[in-house]
Amino acid sequence: MNTATPQKPLRLGTRRSPLAMAQAEETRERLCAAHGWDQSMVEIVPVTASGDKILDRPLAEIGGKALWTKELDAWLFEGEIDFAVHSMKDVETLRPEQFCIAAVLPRADVRDVLVGAASIHAIPPGARVGTSAPRRAAQMLHARPDLKIVGFRGNVATRLAKLQADEADVTLLAAAGLQRLGETGVGTPLSEFEWLPAPAQGAIGIECLVASDAVRGWLAAIDDRPTHEAVLAERALLAALGGNCHSPIAVLTTHHESSLTVRAAIYSPDGAERIEASETFAPADPEGPKRLAHRLLSEAPESVTVHFSGA
Repeated sequence: MNTATPQKPLRLGTRRSPLAMAQAEETRERLCAAHGWDQSMVEIVPVTASGDKILDRPLAEIGGKALWTKELDAWLFEGEIDFAVHSMKDVETLRPEQFCIAAVLPRADVRDVLVGAASIHAIPPGARVGTSAPRRAAQMLHARPDLKIVGFRGNVATRLAKLQADEADVTLLAAAGLQRLGETGVGTPLSEFEWLPAPAQGAIGIECLVASDAVRGWLAAIDDRPTHEAVLAERALLAALGGNCHSPIAVLTTHHESSLTVRAAIYSPDGAERIEASETFAPADPEGPKRLAHRLLSEAPESVTVHFSGA
């Protein structure tokens, strides 16, 4: 591990949204604490991502997850920043080969939080659910086919304001995001065993150039191995399924002493079809996620598989 102090402050790129800035602050605090550096040794460099500028259309219609990463990717390529912080659930499955996920911070609460009702069953008949996430929409329609989905994008404050303005009756937010923003009194957390989370939900990843040996060495000090293993397995499942921004996928990973159990469900977008399977495998086994993807797709009807290129 590289223990030398950097010659000049390291530049940490992040989106400018309040949640992304909170994640960057957490990354800086952990990195400086791990190495005994002053906070001034890590400079936070914010960028306004395309995904934060275009809020009137679903992400899948305007370029998918790349809208959260392309500006930071360009800065990383050009040497404007030394590393970038991401919500791992917002990072495309296939990344440029010059990049590596050098560290993943300890995973926060993976659950979704329901805002506007005490439970799924307590939502009034025919109510409007504000979400632009295919997973949340499909899960909700599977549980409550009487409900109506309305498009809802923006950061946490924007979505809560839209709910307050009666643009929807209920919405869903990630517990991890609410906690990182100090909004812990909002809504009702849904059991992660009954309402499976998004792949990599609650995980913060730090990406840098593969060639940046010194940066990789510094970041290794804050890598949480169990979280990193779970995130890699969930992303490998996404890759094997051929999932994209249109594909409703939910997944929960459980750690054992020397293995992971990954439980996943895939849906038709209207929630009518749901296929669930699980697989237990060693963290370093690349075949485990592929086996799980094969099982899910082989049991799924065409109304589901049409949304996955791995079929």
